[in-house]
Amino acid sequence: MRFTINLKLNIKKLCFVLVFLVVLIFQNDFQKLNALNMQSHQDEIVVEELRLKVPSPFKEVWIENEKSIWEPWLSSQKGFLGRQLFWDKEKEEALILVNWQSKKLWKNISMSEVKVIQEKFEDNVKNALNVRENPFELIYEGELEKQG
Repeated sequence: MRFTINLKLNIKKLCFVLVFLVVLIFQNDFQKLNALNMQSHQDEIVVEELRLKVPSPFKEVWIENEKSIWEPWLSSQKGFLGRQLFWDKEKEEALILVNWQSKKLWKNISMSEVKVIQEKFEDNVKNALNVRENPFELIYEGELEKQG
């Protein structure tokens, strides 16, 4: 009888240890699994997300240059579907959501082209505000995928 109780106790301990090990071993795989999903959706709509610091006094200059510099260039890019500009008064932050037909088309745009447009944008802003540095600091850059 004592042997049976010890056996049951040992089996419970063994099961607990096995479950613990399985959870421990596979806990990081869920993150890897989610990351892999992004690669498999290259042909689905993706939203580029940008957050910038935009101080209140410079808000109008930011909007004006977004529309005159970035908008025409983006409109000429293959896969561009449109974009939205948002501004948070309390945080003095801008949120830019750029819609792309697919991640593949978005990522096919050369970084050298983007850099040229960004430099043109920054030069216009600095001239308009009579400052030496671009006041619109990039806070975050990422992407969003449509769910459902």
